[in-house]
Amino acid sequence: MFRDILNSIEGVSIFPIFSLIVFFVFFTALGFWVFKADKKYVKHMENLPFDNKK
Repeated sequence: MFRDILNSIEGVSIFPIFSLIVFFVFFTALGFWVFKADKKYVKHMENLPFDNKK
């Protein structure tokens, strides 16, 4: 049933390719940010849950 519906849509084959590209770009950018992030900022964010300041 779903195969028939998807086959009737023109250009549906582009969606898996587009999804793979978005997935790859997002995680590549995230990995790049993790390695290039300022260590002070990361340490500050790491300790935020333990701050008792209100």
